[in-house]
Amino acid sequence: MSGQRVCVSDFEEEARKVLPKAVYDYYRSGADQQVTLAANVAAFNRWYLVPRVLRDVSTVDLSVSVLGQKLSMPVCVAATAMQRMAHPEGETATARACGAAGTGMMLSSWATSTIEEVMAAMTASLGSGVLWLQLYIYKDRELTLSLVRRAEATGYRAVFVTVDTPYLGRRFDDMRNRFKLPQHLSMSNFSTASLAFSEGNYGNDSGLAVYVANAIDPTLCWDDITWLKKHTRLPVIVKGVLNGEDAAQAVSYGVDGILVSNHGARQLDGVPATLDVLEDVVRAVQGRCDVYMDGGVRRGTDILKALALGAKAVFIGRPVLWGLACQGEQGVTEVLELIKEELRLAMALSGCRSVSEVSRSLVRRVEFTSRM
Repeated sequence: MSGQRVCVSDFEEEARKVLPKAVYDYYRSGADQQVTLAANVAAFNRWYLVPRVLRDVSTVDLSVSVLGQKLSMPVCVAATAMQRMAHPEGETATARACGAAGTGMMLSSWATSTIEEVMAAMTASLGSGVLWLQLYIYKDRELTLSLVRRAEATGYRAVFVTVDTPYLGRRFDDMRNRFKLPQHLSMSNFSTASLAFSEGNYGNDSGLAVYVANAIDPTLCWDDITWLKKHTRLPVIVKGVLNGEDAAQAVSYGVDGILVSNHGARQLDGVPATLDVLEDVVRAVQGRCDVYMDGGVRRGTDILKALALGAKAVFIGRPVLWGLACQGEQGVTEVLELIKEELRLAMALSGCRSVSEVSRSLVRRVEFTSRM
C-alpha cells in the first residue's frame, strides 16, 4: 500500500500503478473524445448544497428501501464487466464486500465469475446484501432467458436490462490496445468459447466491439421489455435512459424502475451528464416507479445531490474497481465505507437526519453570469 487512502482518487491512482495498461484503460476510458466522461464528474460541481442548521444531527439514518429490500445506504454497486482482470477473486470479492456492507450489487452479464459463485460469495458474507442481474439481450433469446432463470433460481432479486448498447461505443484506448480478455479468463456464464469471449478472431479492433456485433441483438425495442416481463417474475428495471420521453414510455410498459445512465460515458459521446437529465426523468415518471442514477459519482456530496434531485439510490462503478484492484475484498470494503461516511457527514452538515429528509430544496444550480 502506497499510503493512506482518503478519497476515491487515491484508490484510482494506486490502481493505475498496479493494473496492466490495457486493463486500466478498459476500466477507465469512455467513448470517442471522452467529453461525456468528463461531464459526468463535472456536473456535480454545477450544484450547490444549501444546508439547514440547528437540526440535532447526532444520529443520521442512511438506510433506504430499494425494490422492496432494505439497504444500509442509498449507494449500490453498478455492473462492471470482467472484474477478475482487477483481482483474482473478481466479482466474488466484490459480492462479499457488498454483503458485509448491507447494500446491493448488480452483477454484469459479462462477469468473470458465475451467477452461482457470486451468490454463494454474498451468502457466505453473512451480511444483508442483495444481488441483481444486469442483462444484455443476446441474439439467442433462449440463451438470454437461461441467464434470467439461473438468477431466479439462485436468489437474485431483480433484472436490470441494458437498453443503450445495440452496438458497442467507440473506445479509442481499447481499439489501440486491441483489447481482449487475458487468456486465463472468460465470461464465466457462457459455455462456448465465442460467447465466453475467450477465443475469437477480433482483427485490429477492440475485441469487445466485435463480440457485441456478433452476439448482442441490435433489434431490441420496447416490445422486448414486454417479452422479458412475460418470462420472469423478477422486477425489471431499464438501464440506460437519458430523457423524459423514454422514461414515460418505460413506465407505460410496466417497468419496475429506471436507471438513468449513459453507460459510464462508454457508449455515445456527447450525451448529457446523467445528473443533468435526472430531474427530467423524475418529472416524467411522476412517482410511478423508482428512479436510480449512475455516472461520475466520486464523493458523498455527489450522492447527496443526486438524492436531492430525485434519485432513490445511486450506483457506483469505477470506484469499486479501483478498490478491488488495490486490495481485493478489503479494498472494496474500504471504498464502500469511505463513501458511506462521506455521505453521512454530508447529510449531517446539511441538516438531514434521514434519507427521507433530503429534498429538492437542498440543492441550487450554480448561476453563471457573463461579465461582457
